[in-house]
Amino acid sequence: MTYKVPPDPAAKRIALWRRLKGMGAVYLQNGVCLLPKTDDHVRRLKMLENDASEMGGESVILETVALDRVQEDKVVARFKADRDEAYREFIDKCADFEAEIAKERAANHYTYAELEENDVDLKKLRGWFDKIRKLDFYGATLAAEAEDRLHACEALLDAYARQVFDAHDENQ
Repeated sequence: MTYKVPPDPAAKRIALWRRLKGMGAVYLQNGVCLLPKTDDHVRRLKMLENDASEMGGESVILETVALDRVQEDKVVARFKADRDEAYREFIDKCADFEAEIAKERAANHYTYAELEENDVDLKKLRGWFDKIRKLDFYGATLAAEAEDRLHACEALLDAYARQVFDAHDENQ
């Protein structure tokens, strides 16, 4: 999709950019982005085309083919790099989650409130991972590591939950 919209109001232009990035689009330059062709992407791009028009702008949706394998590989590498960046950020948040559990254990802080808070944090991690994976069209390098880290966080929370229950004599 290529598009050009008026600079003001900026909020509308930014919302359009966010929706495209939220679909997993890779930008070649301002106003020029790529997505794999799927029925869902075509439908959503047509809606965005309409939005651009309502903003007083214009857009064109094109189906493209790379000139050769080298050019195609460049595009795929861009998609993978974007997802790896998201996975890297996710892995950092997993490290934060692990550090939080370690802090609670070091302080012998085994409460239901803390368990519930950490359970909410784990659910957020799961949702975030699922969102990244949905946009990982070409199998980014860090996908397996991110999934392993999520499973490690799940196991860590399970072990912490057992300690909380033990501290309250629920497993006796």
